[in-house]
Amino acid sequence: MLDHVENLPQPRTAAFFDLDKTVIAKSSTLTFGRSFYQGGLMNRRAVLRSAYAQFVYMVGGADHEQVERMRHYLSELCKGWNVRQVQEIVAETLHQVIDPIIYDEAASLIERHHAAGRDVVIVSTSGSEVVEPIGRLLGADRVVATRMVVEEGRYTGEVAYYAYGPAKAEAVRELADSEGYDLERCYAYSDSATDIPMLEAVGHPHAVNPGRSLRREAVAREWPVLNFNRPVRLKKRLSAPRPAVTAGVLLTAAAVAGGVVWYVGRRSRVGRTPGGRRHR
Repeated sequence: MLDHVENLPQPRTAAFFDLDKTVIAKSSTLTFGRSFYQGGLMNRRAVLRSAYAQFVYMVGGADHEQVERMRHYLSELCKGWNVRQVQEIVAETLHQVIDPIIYDEAASLIERHHAAGRDVVIVSTSGSEVVEPIGRLLGADRVVATRMVVEEGRYTGEVAYYAYGPAKAEAVRELADSEGYDLERCYAYSDSATDIPMLEAVGHPHAVNPGRSLRREAVAREWPVLNFNRPVRLKKRLSAPRPAVTAGVLLTAAAVAGGVVWYVGRRSRVGRTPGGRRHR
């Protein structure tokens, strides 16, 4: 009987990572502002506004009103953008824009979780056109990201699935059900207090470069606090890339000051959680 118990398969586990300011040092979508400008999607004024939002984000985040203003502005900005063009711009500039700002500490964590047999899942409010290529670059096993409504190959400005706040925790629980993850043995990492529900969903939550609110919560709950401050080119430190994450249909054009991408407003509806998988 004891031998039988010992031979039972162990529950699967995963490590869930927020993206902006947790794995990379900047806002993922705002970082592509110049690339979108050069591709003809944004004018100079929009680029300057994105640069300002990036500055606000880097010096400590934005308050709720600033986030709402930027969200509305960017949802209008991206309306009508050609999906294929956005995807091509991201693909062409990914290494130039993202590779230099990946935290060495985060890349090491991803390696260690993979070595321990855990899946790595990126859970980001940014659009999937940005998040999924970054996931492939990092070797993530799955990606959860915001999905925009697309009609005739263009973004309508409406959201099909909004990966923000409690929706992230719901996505984590849905993945646990579908993939057989034991959440008590899973890990989660984020810099933002809006991700507290996701952190609460796992047995091993970690605050990374936390803002003031999340730091207070982490100290009160005795969660580990990690400080990442060494961006490094990923290709110089990862020994071997892992299989790709399946790409989805999503815009990357809306960004949130605070480290996440916002698209449209209250009209958004939450759809089924996307789970990018490796190509086989």
